[in-house]
Amino acid sequence: MTDVDFMQIALSLAHHSQELGEVPVGAVVVKGGEIVGRGYNAPISCHDPTAHAEIMALRAAAQQLGNYRLVDCALFVTLEPCLMCAGAIMHARIARLIYGAQDLKTGACGSVLDAFAERRLNHHTQLTGGVLAVECGTLLSHFFAQRRAQQKSALRGL
Repeated sequence: MTDVDFMQIALSLAHHSQELGEVPVGAVVVKGGEIVGRGYNAPISCHDPTAHAEIMALRAAAQQLGNYRLVDCALFVTLEPCLMCAGAIMHARIARLIYGAQDLKTGACGSVLDAFAERRLNHHTQLTGGVLAVECGTLLSHFFAQRRAQQKSALRGL
């Protein structure tokens, strides 16, 4: 499978999180061409501010592999990770991070800051951004446009 194939799977997980009323972000962890962890945004439903798609996928992969070090793994995520997720990715020793859309508000892979460019850190993850960026970005844009429209409609009803 290719990077695009894995990103399409992450996108399907993002659609699932949207169905649950969560911000639509999905992620998969891949080792040796096989998916070993899946995740989607769930901070609202889990009442957990750390339940981002990346964290959920990392947790699942760590359980599957029986190790918190995810050496030789790749993480595919539909949105550029935030600083919290970037830290978790580094601590897990993810070899490659592939993301879709940039996050111009909280992105920690170069959009707002670049945590992975800090050479003093002891682990360095290879970054690839922009895989299915249009599809990933459109899903998020539509979600937030729909949310704003619902809020406007609710305010009119008051």
